[in-house]
Amino acid sequence: MIIDGNYYAINFNKKYGQNFITDKNLLAAIAEDAGVTSGDVVVEIGAGAGTLTAALAERAKSVVAYEIDDNLRPVLAGTLAGRDNVRVVYEDFLKKSEPLPRPFKVVANLPYYVTTPIVMRLLEGEERPESVTVMVQKEVAERLTAPAGTAEYGAITVSLSLVADARITRIVGRQCFLPPPNVDSAVVVITLRDKGYSAEEIATARKLVRAAFNMRRKTLSNALAPLFGGKDGANKVIEAAGFPPTVRGETLTAEDFVALARAAGGRV
Repeated sequence: MIIDGNYYAINFNKKYGQNFITDKNLLAAIAEDAGVTSGDVVVEIGAGAGTLTAALAERAKSVVAYEIDDNLRPVLAGTLAGRDNVRVVYEDFLKKSEPLPRPFKVVANLPYYVTTPIVMRLLEGEERPESVTVMVQKEVAERLTAPAGTAEYGAITVSLSLVADARITRIVGRQCFLPPPNVDSAVVVITLRDKGYSAEEIATARKLVRAAFNMRRKTLSNALAPLFGGKDGANKVIEAAGFPPTVRGETLTAEDFVALARAAGGRV
C-alpha cells in the first residue's frame, strides 16, 4: 500500500474488516463532514493505516486514535510521523481502559460487525460525544437514518433518534477502498441533542423499542403484552398514549415511543 509516496507492506486482516482509504480529497471531505475545527479533540475509532487520522490531525487540536490491530504499529509510526497532536492507543475501543477527553467528537471508519455496539455505546454510555461521524456500509447508513414505517427502520434507528439526529453526507464507492469491499459505503453524521426527554423516559422508551422490534411483524399490542401482564394491559398503555390498539411499532417515531413511556408510568 502506497501512502504519501511511501510503500507499506500491510497484511489486511479480515477478522477486523480492514478497508483503508488513501484518496486525500475524500479524507479531507470526511473530516469536513465531521465539522472538525482547530479547537476540537477528536477520538478516532479504527486508525487503520492512519490516513484519516492524518487528515483529522490537520484540522483538530488533538486526536486520540484507537487501533485494535497491533500489527499496524510500524505503518502508523510512518504515516503519523511528526504529528505531535496525535496519540494512538492500541486497544479495542469497546474494552478501553482509560477515560475519554471531554468534550470530544468521534470519527470512525467502522466494519459492519462493530457498528451497532460502538454507536450504541457512544449514545447510551456516560461518555457522550458532541457528534459521531461514521463511515459504514451504505445499507447500515440507510438503517441509521431511515424514516418510520420503512423497511430499513429498526430499533437502532429509534434508539438513536431519542438522543440525536443523523444524516448521510456522502456515498463512498467501494473502489475508493483498499482492498475494495463488496459493498458501497456512506458517511453518516450523528449529532447528539437534548430533546427534552428525561433519563427515565429514554430508558423506558428503549425497553419498549426493543420489545416492539423483537416482534416486528406483530402488532404493538402483542409485542408489549409481556411487559404489561397481557394484551389488555398493553392496550391500555397504547390507547393512553393516543394510539389505536392495531398500531405497529415500526410505524412509531422516537417521540411516539416516549409518549408510550410516559403512559406506562414507570411500570416497565
